[in-house]
Amino acid sequence: MDKTTVSVDEYINQFTGEAKIRLLQLRVLIKDEAPDAEEGIMYGLVGYKLRGKPLVYFGGFAHHIGFYATPTGHEAFKQDLSKYKQGKGSVQFPLNEPLPIDLIRRIVQFRRDSAIEST
Repeated sequence: MDKTTVSVDEYINQFTGEAKIRLLQLRVLIKDEAPDAEEGIMYGLVGYKLRGKPLVYFGGFAHHIGFYATPTGHEAFKQDLSKYKQGKGSVQFPLNEPLPIDLIRRIVQFRRDSAIEST
């Protein structure tokens, strides 16, 4: 990502094709499920905070979309995410496979509900 990118629109618009389509899908999905979440660029990714706590993050890469639902989202959906390449606190959704919209929606809902319950 270009270090001068400051808005989510700028971040997403630097991508083309399938990557851009998927980034836009994620943005809409997260806004639908957590309309009160604060959106911004955090850690070089598109990030969302709810009630001051991290909700989820996502980013575009050459061959995948990175999705970050730490700390609890990955653990709670460990089995569902097991088919995807993962790192510590991250999962990669390849651009050449369908984006698991229902799974992502459930993770966002889980993280949203967790943030609400902890306040």
